[in-house]
Amino acid sequence: MSLTKKIIIGLVLGVITGIGLSFAPSSLYSPLDTYLLGPVGQIFLNLIMMIVVPIVFVSIVLGTAGLGDPAKLGKIGVQTLLFYMVTTAIALVIGLGVAYVLEPGKAGSFDTSNVEYESQEAPPIMDTLINIIPENPIEALSSGNMLQIIAFAIFIGVGLAILGEKTVGIYRLFEQANDLLIFLVNAIMKLAPYGAFALIASAIGDAGLDAIGPMVMYMVAVILTLVLHGAITYSLAIWGIGKASPIKFFKGFFPAMSLGFSTSSSSATLPVSMKVAQENLGVRKSISSFVQPLGATINMDGTAIMQAVATVFIAQVYATSLGVSDIVMIILTATLASIGTAGVPGVGLIMLAMVLNQVNLPVEGIALIIGVDRLLDMLRTSLNITGDAVCAYIISESDRRKEEKAKAT
Repeated sequence: MSLTKKIIIGLVLGVITGIGLSFAPSSLYSPLDTYLLGPVGQIFLNLIMMIVVPIVFVSIVLGTAGLGDPAKLGKIGVQTLLFYMVTTAIALVIGLGVAYVLEPGKAGSFDTSNVEYESQEAPPIMDTLINIIPENPIEALSSGNMLQIIAFAIFIGVGLAILGEKTVGIYRLFEQANDLLIFLVNAIMKLAPYGAFALIASAIGDAGLDAIGPMVMYMVAVILTLVLHGAITYSLAIWGIGKASPIKFFKGFFPAMSLGFSTSSSSATLPVSMKVAQENLGVRKSISSFVQPLGATINMDGTAIMQAVATVFIAQVYATSLGVSDIVMIILTATLASIGTAGVPGVGLIMLAMVLNQVNLPVEGIALIIGVDRLLDMLRTSLNITGDAVCAYIISESDRRKEEKAKAT
C-alpha cells in the first residue's frame, strides 16, 4: 500500500476516533490524550521540526547557487512576491463574498456580554523588513527565525555561485548534507500515518462537538471559501500559466496536503512539500528550494480567508455594517499584513486583530471563533502549502519553456 493511502486511512480513522472521543467522558479522553494521542502526535511533529531548519538552510543555499545568476534570483523573487500578494487579495475577495452571501453571524445566537480577548501587537512593517538581515546568523538558525535563515542562506548561495570553482568543495558538502536530509525525511514519513491519526484525533476530541454547534455556518463559510480558492484560483493558475492539468497537479501534491492538514503547520510540512513538489510534480530543485520556504513564511491565503470571513462574521454578530471603504481597507490591510507580520507567533490572530482595529470592530469578537479555529487551521494550512507549490510549479514550468524556446532558436 502506498504511503498516500496509509496517510488517508490514518486521517479518516483519526476523524472517526476524534468524533467518538468528543462524546466520551473526560475520564476516558484525558488519559488517552495525555499518554497516547498527545505523545505520538508531538513526537511526530518534533521529528519533522527537527529537520526543518537544516533542510531550509541547505536547500536555499543549493537553490540559490544552482540559479547561478543573482539577477535571475531577483526576478524569481519578484515573481514569487507578486503571485503571493495577488492570490492573497483574491482569497480575501472570495472570502468576503461568501461571508456576505451566507451571513454566518446571523445564523445563531451569540452571547457577547462576557467575551474577552487580549490582542498582541504586530511589529511595525519597517522593523520586520530590517530584521530580515540577521545580526547573528547562528542565533537565527537556533531560534528558527525563518526570514533571517532564508536571507543568510541566499547570501551563502550567491557567494558560492560567484566564487565557482574556488568553493566547489563546500558546494559538494551542501549536496551531501541535502542527500542526508532527504534520507531522514523519507524515514520520518514512514511514521506519517500514525502521526496524522494521533494529531487529528486529539484535535477533534479536544475541540468537542459542543463548540462546533453554534459556529456551523461560520465553519461552512470558511471551508467553502477555501475550496473555491483552491478549485478556481489555483486551478486557473496551473492551467493558464503553468499550462498543465490541475487534477494531475492536485493528485501529485496530495501527500503534502494531507500532512499539512494533520500538522496545521506550513513550516513543519515544508520538508515533505518540497520533496513532493520536486519528485511528483517535476518542480526544479533550485526554484522549489527558494519559493516554497519563502511561501511557508509569508504566503497566507488560508489565513486571509479566515480573516475575511471572521471580520464579516464579527460585524454581523455585533450588528455593525461595513461600507465599501471598509471592505477595501480589509483587503489592503490583510494583504500587506501577510508580509509585515511574517514569522510572528500566532500571526493569524494578530493579523485579524489588525484588520478589526482598522475597521473599528471589537477585537474581543476573536474569542468567538477561537473554539473552532484549531480545526479550521488544518484546512488553512493545506491550502497555504498548496499555494506555495503552485507558485513554484508555474515559475519552474515557465523557466523550462523559456529554456526550450532558446534552444530551439
